Amino acid sequence: PVTVRVASLQLHREKCAPPTPVDTVAGRIGGGIDGDSHVRKTTRSVLVVDRSTLDDLGLKPGDLREQITIEGLRNVTTLEPGTLLRVGGITLRVNGPCEPCTHIGGMLEVEDPDVFRRSLVGRRGAVCTVVEVTSVARVGDRVEVISPVATT
Repeated sequence: PVTVRVASLQLHREKCAPPTPVDTVAGRIGGGIDGDSHVRKTTRSVLVVDRSTLDDLGLKPGDLREQITIEGLRNVTTLEPGTLLRVGGITLRVNGPCEPCTHIGGMLEVEDPDVFRRSLVGRRGAVCTVVEVTSVARVGDRVEVISPVATT
């Protein structure tokens, strides 16, 4: 089995500024990552992107404005809503895929932001909310995918 790990962690300190790489993050239940500008959001709190998307597009961690860059889970964008991701000591609930927007291409100063947006369809990552915190998440931590609990 493939081991999924945290490749990089980033914090958005302010809107439109490049994210700041960090080694450790703390989660806030019902929101996002402490110190991040999205910490109080309830559905688009944390963006998780697989490194393969970045590598395929010649980007570096944080370029897609993700807080958590993982490696080993190419299908993170298409995980079913309700799936849990245990990232070190932080458990995230997947709310759905992150829809690509054109302004991200503008921030990255790509030649054609719309072509860039289309290249991200189905691979921009999953938007998540922190649902449990037992400790911090660190670069190198294992990521565990927990299937959604069936409700009857």
